[in-house]
Amino acid sequence: MPKVTLIEEPSQCDDSPWHAMTVEQTTALLHSNVTAGLSDTEVVRLQEKHGPNVLSATDAVRWYQVLARQFTDVLILILLVAAVVSIAVGELTDAVTILAIVLLNGMLSFVQEWKAERALEALTEMLSPRCHVIREGKEQEIDAVTLVPGDLVLLEIGNRVPADLRLVESMNLKIDESALTGESMSVLKHVDALAKDTPLAERASMVWMGTSATNGRALGIVVATGADTQFGKIAQLTETIERETTPLQQKLGVLGTQLGFAAIFVSVMVAVAGWAMGKPVLEMFLTGVSLAVAVVPEGLPAVVTLTMALGIRAMVRRKALLRRLRAAETLGSATVVCTDKTGTLTQNQMTVREIWLPNGTVSVTGVGYDPAGHFEVDGQQIDYHQRDDLIALLDTGTHCNHARLVHDGDRWTESGEPTEAALLVAAYKAWRGEEKPSDVVHELSFSSTRKRMTVVKHGPTGLVAHCKGAPEVIMPQCTRIGHGNDVRPLTADDRAKAESAYQRMAESGLRTLAIAYRELPQGCPLDEGHVEDELVLLGVVGMLDPPRLDVPAAIRMALQAGIRVCMITGDSAATAQAIAKKIGLSATKALTGSDLVKLSDQELCDALQEEIVFARTTPEHKLRIVKAFQDQGHVVAMTGDGVNDAPALKKADVGIAMGLRGTDVAKGASDIVLTDDKFSSIIGAVEEGRRQYDNIQKFVRYLLSSNVGEVVAIFVNILIGGPLILLPVQILWMNLVTDGMTAVALGLEPAEKSVMQRMPISPREPVLNKSGIAIILGLGTYIGLAALLLFHYYLHSDDAGTAALAETVAFTGIIMIEKANVLNFRSLHSPLTRVGFFTNPWVLIAIAVTVALQACAVYVPFLQHALHTTPLRWFDWALIIIVAAPIFIVPEVVKWFRSRTP
Repeated sequence: MPKVTLIEEPSQCDDSPWHAMTVEQTTALLHSNVTAGLSDTEVVRLQEKHGPNVLSATDAVRWYQVLARQFTDVLILILLVAAVVSIAVGELTDAVTILAIVLLNGMLSFVQEWKAERALEALTEMLSPRCHVIREGKEQEIDAVTLVPGDLVLLEIGNRVPADLRLVESMNLKIDESALTGESMSVLKHVDALAKDTPLAERASMVWMGTSATNGRALGIVVATGADTQFGKIAQLTETIERETTPLQQKLGVLGTQLGFAAIFVSVMVAVAGWAMGKPVLEMFLTGVSLAVAVVPEGLPAVVTLTMALGIRAMVRRKALLRRLRAAETLGSATVVCTDKTGTLTQNQMTVREIWLPNGTVSVTGVGYDPAGHFEVDGQQIDYHQRDDLIALLDTGTHCNHARLVHDGDRWTESGEPTEAALLVAAYKAWRGEEKPSDVVHELSFSSTRKRMTVVKHGPTGLVAHCKGAPEVIMPQCTRIGHGNDVRPLTADDRAKAESAYQRMAESGLRTLAIAYRELPQGCPLDEGHVEDELVLLGVVGMLDPPRLDVPAAIRMALQAGIRVCMITGDSAATAQAIAKKIGLSATKALTGSDLVKLSDQELCDALQEEIVFARTTPEHKLRIVKAFQDQGHVVAMTGDGVNDAPALKKADVGIAMGLRGTDVAKGASDIVLTDDKFSSIIGAVEEGRRQYDNIQKFVRYLLSSNVGEVVAIFVNILIGGPLILLPVQILWMNLVTDGMTAVALGLEPAEKSVMQRMPISPREPVLNKSGIAIILGLGTYIGLAALLLFHYYLHSDDAGTAALAETVAFTGIIMIEKANVLNFRSLHSPLTRVGFFTNPWVLIAIAVTVALQACAVYVPFLQHALHTTPLRWFDWALIIIVAAPIFIVPEVVKWFRSRTP
């Protein structure tokens, strides 16, 4: 035993190089024993010190925190201030109306976001509840939560690893680490110490909590439990990440701040100016309150939330579940999609794609573990019954195999090594699931040094050795080629053809296995030297974790829409580049996690200007890449399905998790969950997000043009010395009831045909650009002046009646003009004749309902009293309609001429 210097018992920490220690050093540092394990007394002491083997949230988000953050938008705060002012001046009805809208907005958002902070609970659920350990020299089954550092854990095929373990013994152990590292292939483990700087995915002497054994058995010593495991580190990393505010939240926040300052400035300026001109102080105060209410679109937060909530149904139809309301518009603005490979671009199911046989190459159709598929030569389906060479290879592949396929209802699942499952599926495509007898006489197991596996079974005339392994290892052991009665000596030409075949497969990203067999002579010793000698080469199999069928077309659409797709995977660089080529990504090179460590932030930003893929990445690397894109001004969407994707999913502007194969951790950290796991659904969700963003722009412009009209009417009326034209309660009726309803209807406008042929909207572009502001000012000015014209016409006409009638006509006139104005915003560029008058019936229904509500406001007694209105005559309505018509006719004519101009 090497000399070991005992030190104070180490804490579980990130820097403990357990993989670099020998077994003796590990057991000495943890005061354990490789045969007896820990004593019960020592277990109790360590449980008190380290606590239970569970993942606990350090800063759990409570329901009241989720509820509280719904009331932090600037526009919401302005509404609350308006409610306080209304109470101060005695307008309790106004205050109740405002508070009702605020509460409705908050509850809608809260219902959608309540489950957004479940990542750590999902991590806990992934732990194996029971495990086998050795304590005081006895094997026993215990709850995994009671594990402590120093415990000896027994692992077998199918077990989930209950804690981070340093292997003490390993017998052909393979671990599926795809959920943690992104590596699609099961990893062969051993007990040898490794270099300190060995990447996480290559630490073959370690196994990690939450991964699972696909082959073999092992004994490991616990080196980390709970939050100190690799799972725990990811959990802590995810918890420390603040969710980014979406671009629309930022833009609406800026807009709300600007409107708030504008409301204060305009109202104070007008009130002071009126008082200086001799107006009564109370009247000017009420006028100032009216202007402040008129400047702020009180219905905007509620309309945005309602539009997002209604958009959830549209997203569900596109197979995307929104966990946060504003994720849709963020996805519509995305400029970069960072995506994991395994399980996202690929199916995370090894599949045999090509078989080289001495008599030619055979292609295999079908993907995944479903045995639906057939065999082809030169694109033509063949009858496998007539290919004895193919049957012989498939037969040996099933004999030299520990995997199993299970048909559960309408889907097929596998257990065991993925490459062995792929061979089994290929065989099932021939004999459709007939079970092979399990009469194993002897087995020479796979190891990292042997790189091959041999199983000896009984055959028709004696013992037969079935062998598979790396071609460069199997072929030197072969002296013959063929099958059955067609076996012949392996010539140099045969060897060259076989080598050319597997090299070509490897270059195209396929994993290759050579398949061979040997009929053993009677009395042959069953050792490696005798059994695996003078083998008969049957052929070479090429298999791949295949790309999802929808991915290439989806990537083409993404590029057409101006969206960059960047692959970030934990798999090897060669595999990443091969998959990138297959799916249509023009990646010129691959950067590994080791390369990333050597790059400064500026060098990484420079590298992102090139077409590259990232391989062998850790969760920290993925986070850094996402942040680097964000620092360059990109809106980043991140897709993934594994535990290792969770931190980047949460950091990205919008995280997208796979719903079928994705881990609960990934779903908990995401904003959107795809219900069909199709990458193409992301593109459909992008289109829906762009539609929602377009519609938000439409109703923002509509609402602000209405508010500008109200401000113009009040402001100009004061300048010319007129009486108060609009009361605060009337402005709230317009902004919250009549305008709000039509704005929501605008939010249901279908997508314009060119929505996916344009570049993403820059996150720096405000909700209102220069052209938008010009449209708002132009239309708003007309609304205000037209209402003012109606007001003063009735105020000074001999036969018009009282001032109450003039106020009612102006109040109703603004609403009717605004209803004509809403038609202008159904399309920002095309005339309504091209869009289709009935393509959005909700707008027509909203106009009809709001006009009916205004009629009630004019004729129903209790509304007359609340809104200070008086009944109108038919002549009054006709005059209002005549004044309202130009606001729709003139813009339509302008759009029509523009649409005809190239």
